Amino acid sequence: MSMINYAAREINCKIVYYGTGLGGKTTNLEYVYSKVDPGTRGKMISLATEADRTLFFDFLPIDLGSIRGFKTRFHLYTVPGQVYYNASRKLILKGVDGLIFVADSQMHRREANIEAMHNLYENIEAYGYDLSRIPFVIQYNKRDMPEIASMEELRSELNPMGVPDFPGVAVRGDGVFETLKAVSKQVVKTLS
Repeated sequence: MSMINYAAREINCKIVYYGTGLGGKTTNLEYVYSKVDPGTRGKMISLATEADRTLFFDFLPIDLGSIRGFKTRFHLYTVPGQVYYNASRKLILKGVDGLIFVADSQMHRREANIEAMHNLYENIEAYGYDLSRIPFVIQYNKRDMPEIASMEELRSELNPMGVPDFPGVAVRGDGVFETLKAVSKQVVKTLS
């Protein structure tokens, strides 16, 4: 899980954005990257496959303070959206400290959301992790689109554990930082 860099006096935490293809994981990460102070963030790295890509960057949020004299650095990752890249999805989850599931609110994406959530549960269990013990939040993205499922429908299908969840429109930044702050606070709490 978290890695401690004693030389830099930093605790490095890994947060993974998981969900369907084209659901908004990359848009969330790109929005965060565009708004974080360039002096506190690392370079965004994109690992491209034929039809999808994985993004990664790290940043040091100023407002979270320190834990026992250590600053907390967050490394944000997206997984490939397509389930046929499951080996990559699973590998990216290794050592995860916090999860954000980005669901696509559009009605026609219902089955893809459910499949991605089941895939997340399977991959987490393969590492012996317990999802109820990992900081976990859900974002219901694309709330600005026509023909979307209600928040109640999405919650009943995707959030049986009752984890914190947020509506979002990632292209505008709606819900992006609320989601990230919620999981970040949970991660920091597990470190204290």
